[in-house]
Amino acid sequence: MDLELFSHGFVQRALVAAVLISIAAGIVGALVVVNRLVFMTGGIAHTAYGGVGTAIYAGWPVLPVTGAFTAAAALLLGLLSLRRRERTDTLIGVIWAAGMAFGLIMVELSPGYQAGLMTYLFGSILAVSSSDLWIMAAIDCVILAAAIYYYRDILSFSFDPVFARTRGIPVTGLYLMLLVLVAETVVMMIQVVGLLLVIALLTLPPYLAQRYTRTLGGMMVASGLFALAFCLAGLWASYQFDIGSGPAIIATACVLFGTIVGVENALRAAGRRQAG
Repeated sequence: MDLELFSHGFVQRALVAAVLISIAAGIVGALVVVNRLVFMTGGIAHTAYGGVGTAIYAGWPVLPVTGAFTAAAALLLGLLSLRRRERTDTLIGVIWAAGMAFGLIMVELSPGYQAGLMTYLFGSILAVSSSDLWIMAAIDCVILAAAIYYYRDILSFSFDPVFARTRGIPVTGLYLMLLVLVAETVVMMIQVVGLLLVIALLTLPPYLAQRYTRTLGGMMVASGLFALAFCLAGLWASYQFDIGSGPAIIATACVLFGTIVGVENALRAAGRRQAG
């Protein structure tokens, strides 16, 4: 890769965004996988499109508006799922569809052609602005502060919620807080990989990290490193093959994920054959 490329401001911002995204993806992604909230996260991610449509229609900044909209939707979904546990999958599907439909309607009602709309669906890390980076950094600070301050409670809540309740840990509050953190992480990733692909960057890195770590903290760190590797490799692929950065990041992540798991399984099979 031409080193002169790094002299461009948009490339420098993309690299900073990759680091900031990886911090959030590492922490929140690990909690999503451990607590088995992948489908819930998918619902929150698609609901965020309602916030995008609202911001475009009103002419307001997209990330702050989407952040508030998605956090409210996540809290609503969390409260409903707590009251109707047997209908959680249905509730997720309904709110998922409602958020997407509302966002599409708002975009349709917006005057003029929305040229940048595809950025929010499929992402473009090269289009991240300086103001977006400040918002991402602020969200990272909140996520880090919450993870550090509530680490022991989150650990108990994630692996044994019944025991956590007996210790007086506010399990419901932690659950709702986690959903809000998921919502804000999704908003961070909108311009990087897009709403339609965000779930992959929140699940593939922690799944790999879980295979090589023994603690939740270690899983968060390893997940963040995997996410950063995927983002940087995807940027390189985007440059080399002249394709969109969002799809390139996710496609690269899937290829690397399949390669790592495949090699690991092959080594284990070879070890079993030698032992036998």
